Amino acid sequence: MVSVDEYRAEIRSLLGTAPAVALPLLDCAGLVLAEDVLAGVSLPPFDNSAMDGYAVRAADVAGASADSPVELPVGEDIPAGRIDVPDLPPGTAHRIMTGAPLPPGADSVVMVERTDGGVERVRVFEPVAPGTHLRRVGEDVAKGTVALTAGTVLGPAQLGLASAVGLAELNVYRPLRVLVVSTGTELVVPPQPLEHGQIYESNSITLAAGIRALGCEVETAISTDDVGLFRDAIEPRVGEFDLVVTSGGVSAGAYEVVKDALTGLGVTFKKVAMQPGGPQGNGRWNGVPVVTLPGNPVSVLVSFEVFLRPALLAALGHRDIDRHRVRARLTEGLKSPSGRRQFRRGYYWQREGQVTGEVGPRGGPGSHLLAAFTQANCLIVLPEDVTEAPEGTEVDVLLL
Repeated sequence: MVSVDEYRAEIRSLLGTAPAVALPLLDCAGLVLAEDVLAGVSLPPFDNSAMDGYAVRAADVAGASADSPVELPVGEDIPAGRIDVPDLPPGTAHRIMTGAPLPPGADSVVMVERTDGGVERVRVFEPVAPGTHLRRVGEDVAKGTVALTAGTVLGPAQLGLASAVGLAELNVYRPLRVLVVSTGTELVVPPQPLEHGQIYESNSITLAAGIRALGCEVETAISTDDVGLFRDAIEPRVGEFDLVVTSGGVSAGAYEVVKDALTGLGVTFKKVAMQPGGPQGNGRWNGVPVVTLPGNPVSVLVSFEVFLRPALLAALGHRDIDRHRVRARLTEGLKSPSGRRQFRRGYYWQREGQVTGEVGPRGGPGSHLLAAFTQANCLIVLPEDVTEAPEGTEVDVLLL
């Protein structure tokens, strides 16, 4: 058997890093920036007003008060977007709107609420210091400086900033195209009726949902346990994808279709020292990375969390690829097989004032108990050298 950490490194190495592509800004949402972005313009690109009011010379309104207002002639209106901004002569005011360029000669803005709002002449009721209510050029971002750094996850604020500094597209790590294949002659797609001995197929939904949530493009397929049919259905399409993920058919039984079909074709199968999810495989099929997972639904979810999710995030350029890990006290005792790292579904909480949280298992260790996973918000991790963890034991918890 190989260790969990060794196998995790294998999958990470197999997936590598996605290529960088230029995409329109809206198509970049949720993706990771592949290179630094330099500001093509300063933000703001010019000195402008932070308020609706009047552009003035501070010295001209220095003596203003409510009892003794300063009255100035209003020379011009300066709305946002005006290009031909006239100078401000001494002893005058220009009515100005938020975001409008500051006229040469002005050094401050009196907000309209501190005036009588006059159009031809304005009465100012309080003084302002130079620089009041101004947004200075480059105050947010200076032209030529790094506005966004490589590795940034692009959300609304980041994409808005990219547009604000004059970009229409960004170089990002391309979303991976993933084919998810569930295997098993017993599988039936809902809502077709079940016959005795059949089950509804769920692994492809589980995997596709998890992979798509990371920003990948996913297609699904289902195969029987016939090796020839598996190859005929899947092999012609492998080259369309960056990754193929299979579930089922990798253990030691008589009808292990994935193992039988891909052994000798670049995919290696092995046992990983973990519970659940021991039977695993990976390699390249016709040059395309393949990750083969066991078939039980909990094994699929745990394998996705431990191996596939972090490798996919890393391939997509993310730097934070691991679930948050905390310590918590068990509310009931657990047992684990010797020499294997056990992952148990659990529910974690921390009461107000507690330094260490608590965690209780949800469902037993069985890899078929999918419903218990829906009640869990974490995975309890018991190391390979632990066979029994009594109630009150502090354990590692991966928050989901």
